[in-house]
Amino acid sequence: MRSMFSGVTGLRNHQVKMDVIGNNIANVNTVGFKKGRATFQDALSQTMRGASSPQGNRGGTNPMQVGLGMTIATIDTIHSPTSVEATGNITDLAVEGDGFFVLSDGKHQYYTRAGNFQFDEEGNFVNTANGLKVVGWQFDLTEEIQNKSPQNVGPIVIQKGMMVPARATDEVKFANNLNDSDVTPTETDPTKDEYYNYIIPFKVYDSKGNEHELNIGFRKSTENTWDYNIYGAPEYNITDGTGTLVFKNDGNYDKDATGGLNQISITVSGADTITFTPDFNKVTQFARETSIDISSRNGYPAGTLKDITIDITGTVSGSFDNGQNRELAQVALANFNNPGGLMKSGQNLYEYSNNSGEPNVGEPGTGGRGSISPGSLEMSNVDLSEEFTQMIITQRGFQANSRIITASDEMLQELVNLKR
Repeated sequence: MRSMFSGVTGLRNHQVKMDVIGNNIANVNTVGFKKGRATFQDALSQTMRGASSPQGNRGGTNPMQVGLGMTIATIDTIHSPTSVEATGNITDLAVEGDGFFVLSDGKHQYYTRAGNFQFDEEGNFVNTANGLKVVGWQFDLTEEIQNKSPQNVGPIVIQKGMMVPARATDEVKFANNLNDSDVTPTETDPTKDEYYNYIIPFKVYDSKGNEHELNIGFRKSTENTWDYNIYGAPEYNITDGTGTLVFKNDGNYDKDATGGLNQISITVSGADTITFTPDFNKVTQFARETSIDISSRNGYPAGTLKDITIDITGTVSGSFDNGQNRELAQVALANFNNPGGLMKSGQNLYEYSNNSGEPNVGEPGTGGRGSISPGSLEMSNVDLSEEFTQMIITQRGFQANSRIITASDEMLQELVNLKR
């Protein structure tokens, strides 16, 4: 009997739906899990009479068909957004919005919403569950501009003892005021401190990161003119360390009247030559107390990594014991035209499929990719109230289909009993 076989399809496919519900509930606390959904469709129908069109004084008739049961239409992965939970672990990452973290085993790429990451003993940034390496951009600490093209992505490696190389000083800027009321000192020997109105000590660094102590002395020569001299210890061979500053009548620095400043070269035994041009554009000459000082100076010694932070763009920044903060790497995200087309491969991982679309890898927060919430993990999007409701509906559907089989069996029994 057709009804019995229809009931069998109902039992079989309601069991599949219950399997999907059971899997959802089992993963209610799985990090980054996206729930599944089973939908049904009717199976082929047996046509007992076809449709006829109206003819003469008679109207048309509809087809007569008997359905042959039902089957699974789809089992979808629902990528709806959900909440994140704070973990306090800075290397735990959650994607807020669309996008997937990219993981690699060196041969294949995988995609995941689960951001439970840590650094292993070699400094590889990895998924703690399976050791797959997190893909992103590794920055060159000697470069000012980093290559963030999709073709340049690779594993992120940050070792605790890594060092930022030293940088030689090539820029020294001065700012603030020289007192307009000062008189020229009487001392005539520029090698003595008494020759200058003001002396400011400052430091510069060579290419090896060695620190060198220098002084700059300022001496008022005329009403709107000051001489300066950069000097240091006797072993320092300083070239073009002297010059003149000219100010306008309103007290502002007159760059045009001063002319081009000398490029100062400092040669120290056992070190590379340090070359820089001083910048006095922010220096003034007002009738106020003198406050001239170094406003900025580049150059620093080599430094060792102390700590890291991660921001919403997935950029990993390091603080070094030489006072420098540098961007070390950036985590990449990928999005897909059809994330529902991704293939689940276990361990919270997805793989590209023919219907997911090509992975579009780029920086977080760009191209429709979500931002990153550091120190957090994405929760499962399973709604228990919805799953329990679907469980009841599925159970009743299964139960009703079993009754179809029971009733069909009783009808067959009655048919057999006709012989008695």
